[in-house]
Amino acid sequence: MLNDLNLQSEYRSDTCDLVQDFYIPCLENSILYSRAVGFFSSTSMATVAKGLMSLLRSGGKMRLIASPCLSEQDAEAIALGLKQRDEVITQSLLKELDQEFEEVVKDRLACLAWLLSKNILEIKLAIRKDIRNQRGIYHEKLGIFSDEADNLVAFTGSANESSSALMDNFECIDVFCSWEEGIRERALSKAENFRRLWENRTPLLDILDFPEAAKRSLLRLQPDQFPVDGIMKRNSVMSEASKEYMPIVIHQDNGLPILPSNLELRDYQKEALANWFKNNGRGTLKMATGSGKTITALAIATELYQKIGLQVLLIVCPYRHLVIQWSRECQKFGLEPILAFESVHNWQDRLSTQLYNVRSGNQKFLTIITTNATLIGQGLQSQLRYFPEKTLIVGDEAHNLGSRRLVESLPRNVGLRLALSATPERYFDDQGTEAIFDYFGSVIQPEFMLADAIRAGALVHYLYYPILVELTESETEKYADLTKKIGRAIAFDGDRDDNEVVAALLMQRARLLGSAANKLVALRELMQQRLDTSHTLIYCGDGSVEDQVTEESTRQLDAVAQLLGSELGYRVNTYTAETSLEDRENLRLLFESGELQGLVAIRCLDEGVDIPAIQTAIMLASSSNPRQFIQRRGRILRAHPHKKRATLFDMIVLPPDLGRKTIDVERNLLKKELQRFVEFANLADNGGEARLKLLDLQQRYGLMDL
Repeated sequence: MLNDLNLQSEYRSDTCDLVQDFYIPCLENSILYSRAVGFFSSTSMATVAKGLMSLLRSGGKMRLIASPCLSEQDAEAIALGLKQRDEVITQSLLKELDQEFEEVVKDRLACLAWLLSKNILEIKLAIRKDIRNQRGIYHEKLGIFSDEADNLVAFTGSANESSSALMDNFECIDVFCSWEEGIRERALSKAENFRRLWENRTPLLDILDFPEAAKRSLLRLQPDQFPVDGIMKRNSVMSEASKEYMPIVIHQDNGLPILPSNLELRDYQKEALANWFKNNGRGTLKMATGSGKTITALAIATELYQKIGLQVLLIVCPYRHLVIQWSRECQKFGLEPILAFESVHNWQDRLSTQLYNVRSGNQKFLTIITTNATLIGQGLQSQLRYFPEKTLIVGDEAHNLGSRRLVESLPRNVGLRLALSATPERYFDDQGTEAIFDYFGSVIQPEFMLADAIRAGALVHYLYYPILVELTESETEKYADLTKKIGRAIAFDGDRDDNEVVAALLMQRARLLGSAANKLVALRELMQQRLDTSHTLIYCGDGSVEDQVTEESTRQLDAVAQLLGSELGYRVNTYTAETSLEDRENLRLLFESGELQGLVAIRCLDEGVDIPAIQTAIMLASSSNPRQFIQRRGRILRAHPHKKRATLFDMIVLPPDLGRKTIDVERNLLKKELQRFVEFANLADNGGEARLKLLDLQQRYGLMDL
């Protein structure tokens, strides 16, 4: 019985194991598990398999209410289970309950369909009645365990019903037991709230059965830990056999490339495509972030299939989240890609089989999307030799491929090569840049830069507001001390360019500027006037070490989240490289809906992440790397149906006036920053106003030539 358990009033990830200490013991002592959550994934089935086995052996059941935001695979498994509730799905699913339940949940989707087909699990979906306004989703987290003696354990907290929430995330839940004095009313109240939800008696919400939600086209797709399809257009069609509405995905010609019927390439995309072919199937597309490099590349692959019978498309991305985004775009072109990243057990056998089928003529086309890290691994390298002659390799964000190890890993037996990047030239690495162009081919004309993309309507116009920030008194003292040390080190050694001591001191000073305390003061003043806004992105970081997340930038990220969230009540969440794929997608959906007003990010939004709903960006980070600030600006200017123009706030820390002896040092430091500011200001709709704000600085430091 539940009341035999020694339950705590709170479970928190830093002091306990939520699965082992709470979920499984409660499931083992229950006959009914009721759960209402914003996000559900079938990955939770395997996580709590031991407890589910006990629940099922006791004849127990589960009830689930969730937002209509499911992985495509989960949605299809649910539809299958409901459709064939009274039928045999497959012999492999008809496992007796006295067998180990873990054998069933090895296939989490089969498990989900099986539970539904046996009436053990019931699923309903919660829709906000004002869903047409796109203002939020059902996002409650409520759970109720019930036993044979009507004991109840109710819990609420931060955790969704997914493996990442239960195992990977830092979560906290509060527990209310019906047999405890002073707590009973809370437990009964939570149970009553769930009952009212289940019976569709909650104001502001519609609680729908799964087929009804599908029929009303309210299903949204949320990738799980290893998403393959992402969010894409879905139809609701009536099954002739069952007359039930079931969601299906539109595939065209079983994975053969075909241009989407609603796609019309822009003139510059057509010109780039034609020039790549004229360059004998090699070249680099240098196109502004957000201007359609992915679409152009897939159009080239489609043209190759039609002209020469292209057999394999291999896409190489620097990050996992870009694999997912490419997969979404590939689906629109009728492709069914293998996602080759992380564990080879997830993809290697499938890749080997399909490669054999392609080479033997049993399969016409194969698409593989992988990461740079997987490319250099033995699992993929051992397969590259079997790729047929008619293979196209696409290097996305190709500037990342310039390192020696990655260049050496690129397949030499693949002749058709295409590189994509807004900034293919590597920062301070001429050798790496040359290696990229040697492999993929030189830049294909026309280059399509940010100004071109704005003029063509591929990116939105923007307003630009520089914010000048001064150091505090204590920071000025530290800055002056570091500047003196830099001067002495240069005088002693005489060689600034190859001086490790000077480099370390310059790095310390750059970090001091990057983490300047007055940035938070300026941010507070700005956001106090903007608390009713949404779709805001805040970049953090110190800009001193490219491609690194430093202690200073992490502290700044936490301080910004604390300031905006706790102090000002602005609904924000952090978005970093440590954020799981599932949580990134959840955050993206909440951000687009407006339930989350802002995202606070470090670096991981610099490349490839597609969140076009961003309307305002506040840049606390001060990178002088052209690649990074070009990527950041392009990310903010992506077109979106509800965005006519973007707004950029950019903070620059002024070097303190330390007298004539250090004027050259301050001028050189400010010159790097001002180049970025002038670059941003020149293309802004309010460029004159922005340049005027910088004029005094340019005159003071003799930088009028910028």
